Amino acid sequence: MKTSLGAKTLVYPTPVFVVGTYDKAGRPNVMTASWGGICCSRPPCVAVSLRKATYTYGNILERKAFTISIPSEAHVKEADYFGLVSGRDKDKFAATKLTPVRSELVDAPYVKEFPLVVECRLAHTIELGLHTQFVGEVVDVKAEQGVLAGDGLVDIAKVSPLAYAPDTEAYYAIGRHVGQAFSIGEGI
Repeated sequence: MKTSLGAKTLVYPTPVFVVGTYDKAGRPNVMTASWGGICCSRPPCVAVSLRKATYTYGNILERKAFTISIPSEAHVKEADYFGLVSGRDKDKFAATKLTPVRSELVDAPYVKEFPLVVECRLAHTIELGLHTQFVGEVVDVKAEQGVLAGDGLVDIAKVSPLAYAPDTEAYYAIGRHVGQAFSIGEGI
């Protein structure tokens, strides 16, 4: 028997996305967000949902672009910090000593030290309630050489991404490989 937990935002895993934007003055800014994920295959799109109160919200509307940098376990403190303070008040790159890199493809920065980056052009804005969902069409994905496997695909174990637990407000590491999708279920 299952116990009802009520209507709440509880899905596992939720990602730890670091959303990069420029403000009106051209200053790079980042914020951590976990309300997001892949939302379309063709064209490739990702979505992130933000509250209007965030500095990033206005930046995305102004610049029509954003990036998603995926932090590794090694940068859990910096990823957390990016969600604790506002870019209105703090230069988050200076505080963390991380490096903003100007995307050559979209009008947004990404975090140089993070192993995986998704560069997005704003495709849709959907008002949902407290949050607005920004759907970004993926223009490019960039990966550090060190996180690629021999076949040129991203190795999740090498990326060592973070997962967020919304109910306990905790970060977790991704676990072990348990099977290959679209084949492990064959023969049941």
